Amino acid sequence: MSPLPAVRATGLTKIYGRGDVAVHALRGVDVAFDAGAFTAIMGPSGSGKSTLMHLLAGLDEPSGGRVLLGETDLGGLDDRRLTLLRRERVGFVFQSFNLLPMNTAEQNITLPCELAGRPVDRSWFGTLVDILGLRERLTHRPAELSGGQQQRVAIARALVTRPDVVFADEPTGNLDSAAGAEVLSFLRTCVRELDQTVVMVTHDPTAASYAERVVLIADGRLAGDITDPTPESVLTGLDALRPAAAVAR
Repeated sequence: MSPLPAVRATGLTKIYGRGDVAVHALRGVDVAFDAGAFTAIMGPSGSGKSTLMHLLAGLDEPSGGRVLLGETDLGGLDDRRLTLLRRERVGFVFQSFNLLPMNTAEQNITLPCELAGRPVDRSWFGTLVDILGLRERLTHRPAELSGGQQQRVAIARALVTRPDVVFADEPTGNLDSAAGAEVLSFLRTCVRELDQTVVMVTHDPTAASYAERVVLIADGRLAGDITDPTPESVLTGLDALRPAAAVAR
């Protein structure tokens, strides 16, 4: 039997508003994301890629269809159980880092464990700190860290509970090219060496090329799938979407 995807969507739709002003952000998307893989989601502005990520992560409710995290149907969870699922089984990395300024790097990393009332696995913590190159920065507060270092702290925080999936929303958007490349390399290392699952939304073809697979979205529909992407193949895929997106509108 093939392994169960880490997260998948079937017939996923999302509509904002009603009647003449209704916006169809997603239109019946069927997609699965493999466990232990690094996948990027890309598409033109307004294509629905961020909406798809928010629904997969349980941050928003679909208008129709299903989202399954492993074998768990998110639609069958009440607010309390959905909150617990996001806390225990999902990790998040955002463009703006979202670190607590008064906390040290170590305190920021271990915050999810504190909120969940569970002890920190010190062995796993040490593995993350070493892979992400943060050993000498644990006592520093965010203001004392570079942007790239802050994002590495955010990645460690997302991984500290060993989530089923880490969702990364434009994780290099606030970084220069060198720091961005470093962060992407660390994400790829966490997938390859720690068997983590990462799903990343990005607008940058170079960032997407660090992934093993790129899922293309256009006008709320699945529009393509690129394996072993390069910046060139991603650009070609995106260029092919623009006429289709224009026609769809």
